[in-house]
Amino acid sequence: MATQLADDVAPKTTDAAPDAGPDAVVVRFAGDSGDGMQLTGGQFTLSSALAGNDFATFPDFPAEIRAPQGTLFGVSAFQINFGSTAIDTAGDAPDVLVAMNPAALKTNLDALKPGGLIIVDTGEFTKRNLEKAKYEVSPIDDGSLAKWQVLAFDISALTIEAVKPHGLGNKDALRCKNMWTLGLALWMFDRDRQPLIDWLNGKFAKLPDVAAANIAALNAGHAYGETAELAGPLKQLHVNPVESAPGLYRTITGAEAVSLGLVAGAQLAGLEMFFGGYPITPASAILHHLVRLKEFGVTTFQAEDEIAAICSAIGASWAGQLGVTSSSGPGIALKGEAMGLAVMTELPLVIVNSQRGGPSTGLPTKTEQSDLYQAVYGRNGDAPIPVVSARSPSDAFECAIEACRIAVQYMTPVILLTDGYIANAAEPWLVPDPADYAPFPAAFLTEKNGPDGTVLPFARDEKGARPWIKPGTPGLMHRIGGIEKNPGTGNIDYSPQSHQTMTDARKAKIDGVANGIPDQEITLGQAGGKLAVVGWGSTYGPIHQAVRRARAKGVDVSHIHVRHIWPLPKNLGELLHGYDHVLVPEMNTGQFKTVLRDQYLIDAKLLAKTSGQPFTIAELEAAIASFFDYIAGNEGGEVSADSTQLPSIKAVNP
Repeated sequence: MATQLADDVAPKTTDAAPDAGPDAVVVRFAGDSGDGMQLTGGQFTLSSALAGNDFATFPDFPAEIRAPQGTLFGVSAFQINFGSTAIDTAGDAPDVLVAMNPAALKTNLDALKPGGLIIVDTGEFTKRNLEKAKYEVSPIDDGSLAKWQVLAFDISALTIEAVKPHGLGNKDALRCKNMWTLGLALWMFDRDRQPLIDWLNGKFAKLPDVAAANIAALNAGHAYGETAELAGPLKQLHVNPVESAPGLYRTITGAEAVSLGLVAGAQLAGLEMFFGGYPITPASAILHHLVRLKEFGVTTFQAEDEIAAICSAIGASWAGQLGVTSSSGPGIALKGEAMGLAVMTELPLVIVNSQRGGPSTGLPTKTEQSDLYQAVYGRNGDAPIPVVSARSPSDAFECAIEACRIAVQYMTPVILLTDGYIANAAEPWLVPDPADYAPFPAAFLTEKNGPDGTVLPFARDEKGARPWIKPGTPGLMHRIGGIEKNPGTGNIDYSPQSHQTMTDARKAKIDGVANGIPDQEITLGQAGGKLAVVGWGSTYGPIHQAVRRARAKGVDVSHIHVRHIWPLPKNLGELLHGYDHVLVPEMNTGQFKTVLRDQYLIDAKLLAKTSGQPFTIAELEAAIASFFDYIAGNEGGEVSADSTQLPSIKAVNP
């Protein structure tokens, strides 16, 4: 098989053993949405974790719940980049493509590296399936796969034969194909089968025949690898464990990390948590995970719609719990008016937006970063809300805690941005020590705080936050609501002076959040220089690797990645003005670029991608190279301040 390195490989700190394989390998499993590719990829990820590899994954789902079998738009894929070195992305191009049918092959073939290995199930290359995939003749036979290594055999027939002793009919037997394929993959990369066998026995404890059939398929695929090594191009490859800090590790997805971070944040605040949600891709997984965490004082509520979900969370915050809600862009739009209510009532609330592609239904299973305008500006009236953005699945844990802290300390709703890539992707996570986190206990007003025994529910502390008063506290009856109010008493008052005062106070409070967040750090590089590549959210991995590679070639480029989107870190403007040029790669048409231009009057340039797929390292490497080619060709000249991107920097959409 191909042994060229994966696209996302950091330098090793020690020399590898003489018999070591490559530092990293990228494998993509692809098949029909009913072929169990996500399950296969998930279990292969678990085997990578148990083998001690670092890894990053990219599940790629079709938009249709169940597309017609064998069609191009029904292909489901799962990519994993694993290795013995630090891994930041799921890799650019696969070294190995496992294609379970013609549609899976056609959809994913262009991504495969030249010389890479293709494994195909010839049992699915029927005339009908070839027609569904728009093939006139089988690519296995027409020479079109010549630049790759091909291992073609009838996985379907081999699976049926393997499970025959367990009494399954052909239809049920074919459901075990993914286990046969997984067994072959485990052999290819020298992985232990026993953890998966134990998992199958547990999963099908009440269906022992099904468990036995799947285990038989797994073992048969593993055994086939040994045969193929003797007779064909398939070779076994061992990838050494990564050197890592001691501690307890687990595999975590972004949705899991957000859920655990929200619970941790509520614990650090000394509060119980109420989550009001409504199912929507890709945010639903947060509700699914929180349901299993009730022992930590978590109440979950699946509302009848998005508006009810956020309003129930606001009600919980009014009652003294930490209210949380989540959705993706369309649901966040529906929550907009209630978000304004949370701003006016000045109650703590965490709103998680797992961004997806496009307006309306758009690309419900694909990733994008196109809700930044919505998060920063997208409400009626002047309704400022702090915005925090996670850069990776594990970072989502830290960002969820940070969102809870800001919400409680500043008595404000906070938006936490993730996206479809972060929500679904997985990576190893060093489980932190809870003692390392400073508590930020919520304080409730328990006695009257105004002169002459009055209650001032909108008096403000040094942070500009109003007191939190639990309803029913003796002597502290008060009124809150969405209509404008008196700056101190909270009584209804929509006089011009009151509205001006309260508008200014709400803005000053959110602006003041910048005083309580860290200064912006340089992720890679140094202060000042020719070029800063500035990113936010899930673009972290490919930007970091591209900048690392460019710097290894002597290029004067640095990487800055911003977590606090609004308000921005206090030193960010001065930091960016230290560079001659600023490039902002983002999966939208230039939203963060516009914010940076507006706030700091810098001529930030854009690299846009809105294909529903994450950036690749190669795309960003090419953009950096083009940037410096342009600079070299215009040395001494000025770059037009009203251009949105350099002439040689092109959007990377297909």
